[in-house]
Amino acid sequence: MLVAYRVPVANSLLAALPRKGYQLLLAHLEPIALTFGEVLYRPGEPIRHVYFPTDSLVSLLTLAEGHQALEVGMVGREGMLGIPLALGVSDSPVRALVLGSGMALRMTSAHFHNEFQQSVPLQREVYRYTYELMVQLTQTAACNRFHHVEARLARWLLMTRDRVQSNQFHLTQDLLGNMLGVRRVGVTKAAGALRQRELISYNRGEISILDGGGLEAAACQCYQIVKDMHEVARA
Repeated sequence: MLVAYRVPVANSLLAALPRKGYQLLLAHLEPIALTFGEVLYRPGEPIRHVYFPTDSLVSLLTLAEGHQALEVGMVGREGMLGIPLALGVSDSPVRALVLGSGMALRMTSAHFHNEFQQSVPLQREVYRYTYELMVQLTQTAACNRFHHVEARLARWLLMTRDRVQSNQFHLTQDLLGNMLGVRRVGVTKAAGALRQRELISYNRGEISILDGGGLEAAACQCYQIVKDMHEVARA
């Protein structure tokens, strides 16, 4: 379970909309608490709601026969869940698992479809985020294939920090292994190396980032590529 200690923040995608456009969406948005372990989408099943996380974190997982689920992306306050609906697809290609408990704003797929068809600003922001998510997915795929576990773990911790806006969270080694697609012993070794360098502290699942700059140096370039793309897209 990932529990971050921070104050709630607004969803960046919604915040980028003109005030009038956002006010129109409010009538169909409902605040909802997302809890750790909750599955929002399953592969091949209809998407019934879209979600705009505010201080929650959702992992996007792909499944392969005979293997554990592998994380291919994560969604937090910067984006939304339900992108396929904007592309004319009603079923989810991934499993969406709540990794960090918190709040989100939820809208039915029918209301989202109607609002999306009528609002050019919403279309613009959703398409912009779709591109950001594509960059994250492709970069994560390359990272999982080519980079060492230690660098991948550093990247993952930094991406999580940015989305929950906290340097402290609770995360078990088993869960980290699932996110990175490695065995627990690999996570133990990688976390131990980062802890020995005094970049993080890690005790019974409680993780604290002690040196953000040092952790960025330890991470592969994938972290900065995704971060830069987000900043350029929002400029």
